[in-house]
Amino acid sequence: MIDQATIERIHEAARIEDVVGDYVTLRRRGVNMIGLCPFHNEKTPSFTVSPAKGIFKCFGCGKGGNSVHFIMEHEQLSYVDALKYLAKKYHIEIVEKELTAEELQANNDRESMLLVNEFAQKYFTNTLHHHVEGKAVGLSYFHERGFRDDIIQKFQLGYCLDERDAFTKEALKAGYNKDFLVKTGLTIDYATSENGEKVPPVGGFRGADRFRGRVMFPVHSLSGKVLAFGGRVLKKDDKTAKYVNSPESEIYHKSNELYGIFFAKQAIVKHDRCYLVEGYTDVISMHQSGIENVVASSGTSLTPGQIRLIHRFTENVTVIYDGDPAGIKASIRGIDMLLEEGLNIKVLLLPDGDDPDSFARKHNSSDFIEFVEKNAADFIRFKTNLLLEDAGNDPIKKAKLVQDIVQSIAIIPNQIIRAEYVKECSTLLNVAENVLYHEISKIKTKEFEARINKKPEDEKKEETVSVKKTPETISITKFEKEERNIIRTLLKYGRNILFKDENGNTLCVDQYIFEELENDQLIFQNEKHRKLVEEYKNSFEENNFIAEKYFLNHPDYELSSLTADLISDKYVLSKIHSKFHQIETDDNRLNELAPRYIYEYKLVMILQKRKDKMLEMKAATEKSDETRTMELMSEIKQIDFFKSKLSEELDRVLNLL
Repeated sequence: MIDQATIERIHEAARIEDVVGDYVTLRRRGVNMIGLCPFHNEKTPSFTVSPAKGIFKCFGCGKGGNSVHFIMEHEQLSYVDALKYLAKKYHIEIVEKELTAEELQANNDRESMLLVNEFAQKYFTNTLHHHVEGKAVGLSYFHERGFRDDIIQKFQLGYCLDERDAFTKEALKAGYNKDFLVKTGLTIDYATSENGEKVPPVGGFRGADRFRGRVMFPVHSLSGKVLAFGGRVLKKDDKTAKYVNSPESEIYHKSNELYGIFFAKQAIVKHDRCYLVEGYTDVISMHQSGIENVVASSGTSLTPGQIRLIHRFTENVTVIYDGDPAGIKASIRGIDMLLEEGLNIKVLLLPDGDDPDSFARKHNSSDFIEFVEKNAADFIRFKTNLLLEDAGNDPIKKAKLVQDIVQSIAIIPNQIIRAEYVKECSTLLNVAENVLYHEISKIKTKEFEARINKKPEDEKKEETVSVKKTPETISITKFEKEERNIIRTLLKYGRNILFKDENGNTLCVDQYIFEELENDQLIFQNEKHRKLVEEYKNSFEENNFIAEKYFLNHPDYELSSLTADLISDKYVLSKIHSKFHQIETDDNRLNELAPRYIYEYKLVMILQKRKDKMLEMKAATEKSDETRTMELMSEIKQIDFFKSKLSEELDRVLNLL
């Protein structure tokens, strides 16, 4: 792990205006700088850089943070890789602190697996271009598919010799550990055959190459690291699977990866659209024709993880089909999941006999885009027409069709878009709008009842709920706003003096906050908030402690990101007390808001407690448990007394501001 001192040197060298200025044209506006956001399309600048604070913030898409966070977002790197990227740029030597045995082992295992995959990719690529069998079999196959040499190099395609263990022997000879060869799935342990049967090892470890006799397609992460491989067999053998993929591992989770995303991410952002296809060669051929904003689900049904990955870059997706009716119907559920995520979906049906691979080889990018613009259909309209063909004049099938379409419309989160679809489908299906709305209402009611009737143990598992903030999804816990207000005050004004008595004794903002929380035994619900507060407690008495700088440059990405988010956010005001807006913009008095935020936090906590007790009392009443009902009535009365006192204290504090 990179030590704190090195991180601070990186932040000092990597001035936010210089880092962002390499990617965005900035112009000064007062003490800040503005420009067009590189993370979403906009005509009016909403992207602000604050050199004084060392942060950026887009008030259009919501992205914000420091120099490292900008590089993470723009280059799609991990926190550590972004730090190393900036360290290299500014010629700063990386010093890493000693990790625990567990951390070191986990890091070493992951790094070792990535190194093994990197070696394998280079080995397979070298075999393809320089081995007699590789050139005669593998390279010939790619050339027959029409792939140019530059495209073959770009996607790092390769070939695995049709020998039992040629790759495994070479990897062991190069010093790579057999355990990591097996963990990545490149080698199959001889003690376990491919069909899962145990076979006694003979003479120690003997491994077999998983991908022998196959052309190789490396699967890259967002940052370009090789996570896995797909291998296509070239021999015609009914007993052999056409494609074999790397198994799930510590570095590869198929449900969270999309083939081609590393090569497509910038083009997706640039064009604000992602083309979704099925296979490796579809992606490669489209790139060769000039269409780079394309990814593949690698022959599997779409998963929530893959959908979230797309949503990081765009809200617009065009799904390309090869015209096979069975395949289209099988993938409809996946598209419903895209709708549920709030994406705008179009469907492109290619001419009969064409798949994205063959169609792309026949057309250049301008022809392809022209075809898309003329033929891509809105998904709901496409699905309606597709199912109408099946239903014909059969009233039972048509009724089922209406239910199917309504199910898709009901999951769309945007009410305005939903209303437009209802109007259009009413015409297409010849069904009154009120009937469609009635069916949607029934679906929503069932969903609501399912949530209400969740068992307590299910609710405990769901400590957080997901809400939409930007194209990314974040987790919001109970009392999130109140906790953020308190932590923001700690970060910005924690060391400011809040009270001073006649003897000259002082009480700082952070001391006041900690005492209030401890006196009432209040613990933050959000895990990251708890983590930050605990570290603050352990560090604030150190010399030269500046909370904002300390946590903004923190080696823990979660704490660094949270800090950047909090200090760049506009203050959230209570609707009741919005008249105090002027005070909230006066930095000299912001520390005086600490008592207000503490009382607001206590008040929402006690209101939640009252709500819980009321539910308990209702259940006790229904069970005719008079003793418990009376106990709860007494507890609620006591809660109301404290609630009244807290409200009085809050009003008093507000009147002093």
